[in-house]
Order: sequence, then structure tokens, then C-alpha cells
Amino acid sequence: MAKIGFIGLGNMGGPMARNLVKAGHALKVFDLSKEAVAGLVEAGATAVPTAADAAKGVEFVVTMLPAGEHVRSVYLGEGGLLAAADEGTVFIDSSTIDVPTAREVIAAAVAAGMSMLDAPVSGGVGGAEAGTLTFMVGGEEEAFAKALPIIERMGKNIFHAGAAGTGQVAKVCNNMILGISMIAVSEAFALGEKLGLDAQKLFDISSTASGQCWSLTSYCPVPGPVPTSPANRDYKPGFTAGMMLKDLRLAQDASRTARVPTPLGAHAAQVYALMEALGHDAIDFSGVIKLIKGQI
Repeated sequence: MAKIGFIGLGNMGGPMARNLVKAGHALKVFDLSKEAVAGLVEAGATAVPTAADAAKGVEFVVTMLPAGEHVRSVYLGEGGLLAAADEGTVFIDSSTIDVPTAREVIAAAVAAGMSMLDAPVSGGVGGAEAGTLTFMVGGEEEAFAKALPIIERMGKNIFHAGAAGTGQVAKVCNNMILGISMIAVSEAFALGEKLGLDAQKLFDISSTASGQCWSLTSYCPVPGPVPTSPANRDYKPGFTAGMMLKDLRLAQDASRTARVPTPLGAHAAQVYALMEALGHDAIDFSGVIKLIKGQI
């Protein structure tokens, strides 16, 4: 049993923390939401009054925060995690943030005598609840080896991507593919419907032909063909359009820094920005088909 601090108990962090409790680990938890904290206490965790308190006297700290500025503030700010934690603590940051911030905070942790990994995840709320998330991990090999038994309780597919920051690189590249492909699949179904092709027929054909992709076969944006997809729940989110937009914007920031043209990624970001502007960023990102069909 390990002593773990967990900070950030939202839609993803909450289920991840519960899986660690179920595995028998002793968790100290913090979140700005009292309701979220209460749910974890009911599951067996211990509440603490501040994020810094969650980092005291533990072997590992897991963070799941909204953006880079939050990660920088929580780790590096006055009374932050690095000031509170014991030397040798291993930090696992599963937030999806910009690459420069990830590398800056990891460098600060190493300089303070600690270890830190950037470990963003893919798999949505369903994967977090089931403990089947994909982890894309950047950082030193030794830190990865220490953290692996903890990560394995939250995820199924775990990859060491390389040096510090490469977990974030893998995440934004993966989600750029996902955002682009979902728009393509949605356009195809909208066109097929307009031209009189049954959605199930298009699914049956394309899922076994060259159009096959995850956005089609696992997360089909029209009701029917994939019963577990959000399209069958009125696009109740597993991964919101707003979160997709955040990741696409991170990918665009990275592409500008690296001077690599990503025109399709840029267009995908514009499409999801339109969903946000229209007030529909809280629905599942596969709901982009509603935008394409002129239904929002």
C-alpha cells in the first residue's frame, strides 16, 4: 500500500482517485469542490484542507488540473507542492497542458530532489471509471519505473513516450488526429444521409473499408451503429467539445513553436471554436455532426 496525495477530483480525477482507493492505497485528497471531496471521503480517502497538505508525508502525488497555469501555480506557487513535499516524492501530473510548462515544472521538481512525470491520459470518463485509460508518460526512466505500479491501477495501456514533456506531445498529436477524424466521419455521415444512404449501411461499409478509424468504429457520431457511443445518449459527454478545443489549441501552439504546418489541425480547431461560440461546447465532441448538419 502506498501513501498518495491526489489533487483534482473532477470528471476524470475523481474516478482515477477512486480506483487507487479500491486498490488499497491510502489517499489524501484535495479539490476546490467540497462535493467532489466528500465523494472520495465516502469511498475511503482522507480530505485535507489545502493542495500542499496533500503532498505532505506521501510517496506519490497525482494531479489532474485544468490547464498549464493551474499546474504551474499549484506546483511552483508560494506554498506549492514542491515546497511542501518530502525529498524523493514522485509526482504524476495527468493534466493535459502545454509542453513548455510541463518541462519547466518537471525541471523544478528534479532540481528540488524529487521526480516528476507528465502523464496525460486518453479514454474519457468511461475509461477513468473502468481503469482502462491510456497513459502517455514523459520523464526519466527511473521515475517511470517507480510510478508504474500506481499508474497501472488507473490505466490499461501505459506508454513511456520519452523525456520530460513527450507525454504532452503524444497527447496533443493523438487528439489532433481524433479531432480531425471525427469531423471527417461526421461530414461523411451528413453527406450520406443527404444523398439517401442509410447510416447503418454506411457504417457497415466504411467500418470494413479504407474509411475505418476509431471515430467511426468506437465512437460513431450517429445513433445506432455503435450502441455505447454518446450519439445514443443525446451527446452526453464522455469528452466534451470544449475539451477537444483545448487540446486542438495546444496542438496549434506546439505547431507554431516547432514551425510545423498543421492546416487540418488548424481547421479542426476553428470548427470546435464555432461550437464554443454557439454555446455547445459542453456536449460530447462527436456532437460536431450537429453543427455540420445545421442542427445547432
